[in-house]
Amino acid sequence: MKKYLFPVTISLLIGISMAYFIIKQYEGMPILAVSSNAETLYYVERGIYSDLENMENNMKDFTDYIYNTENNQYHTYIGITTNKENALKIQNYYKNLGYDTNLVEKITDNKEFINILRQYDELLNKTDDSESIKTICNQVLAKYEEMVN
Repeated sequence: MKKYLFPVTISLLIGISMAYFIIKQYEGMPILAVSSNAETLYYVERGIYSDLENMENNMKDFTDYIYNTENNQYHTYIGITTNKENALKIQNYYKNLGYDTNLVEKITDNKEFINILRQYDELLNKTDDSESIKTICNQVLAKYEEMVN
């Protein structure tokens, strides 16, 4: 029995150390939503602000916008779509108005919101009119506030 104690102990120590190193590799990886309904959405980001008052002052020009708090910063969004071409269309609309924006991809699994967003995307695909783009963006943001937040 004593002759098996040393190899078993060494095997356990090697197994534990290997498990530790393998688990350690996955700690820094981002977590993704795992769902059959999950889909990538394109958010048109207006800016990132360090405090709420600064954000509110800089977003006075926009009647509708949403924001999320991430890492103690306020990320503001002025458009959401499921289609990258539509995201670029929204981004160009705001660029023509003199606003710099960024595209941010996020994954969501809110099936009801995605279905409504697709309907707005169809309308957005068919128009190049600035007023229509603005109206569609505002309606999408209102639906987001209603259904997601």
